[in-house]
Amino acid sequence: MSLKKEPEARPTPKRGFSRRGFLGGVGVGAGALGSGVLEQDAAAAPPANVIGPGEVPITLTINGQAKKLSVEPRVTLLDALRERLDMTGAKRVCDRGTCGACTVIMDGKAVYACTVLAIDAQGRQIQTVEGLSNGAKAHPIVGAFANNDALQCGYCTPGFVVASKAFLDRNTNPTYEQVKAGLGGNLCRCGTYIGIRKAVLEAAKELKGGRNA
Repeated sequence: MSLKKEPEARPTPKRGFSRRGFLGGVGVGAGALGSGVLEQDAAAAPPANVIGPGEVPITLTINGQAKKLSVEPRVTLLDALRERLDMTGAKRVCDRGTCGACTVIMDGKAVYACTVLAIDAQGRQIQTVEGLSNGAKAHPIVGAFANNDALQCGYCTPGFVVASKAFLDRNTNPTYEQVKAGLGGNLCRCGTYIGIRKAVLEAAKELKGGRNA
């Protein structure tokens, strides 16, 4: 009598639900669906011809005169002055609102022209360094800078002159320390600070009719 065991039958694989099959099916189905949606949207969407906003007409009031020009909304007041109106007194040095070389007066306040959009300067009274020497007589600060050797390379000078004028409009009888603090927003790489401060004091004296405080 043989004691040999018969081989066991292997279980028949189930044909129902499987996790691997489900994930594979979802991946394939979603890819096909997504591809179809993207292709449909791409076919339906019109071609984009617009890259960005174009130039718009604006009017700036500079040194008492209305200036009409067209600029893109991103153009700064500094670029509008220099490149569109040929008013190059305000200098581009840092272009980051740090050095003060592009200082102008807007509504009586000294501002960096590189930080103001030209389109936002509409309706404001803007004064540049060119406006301080127009007419029969220049502002006293202009001559005071020359009298006190308050400039060297000249790049910072227009901004300092304008900032000094704005400072004197608010402080008619300043001390040396007040001038030093009041012009702290302007930088001079040549180091002519002492001459600049003396120039402001001289201009203040002239504006008062040559009288000491």
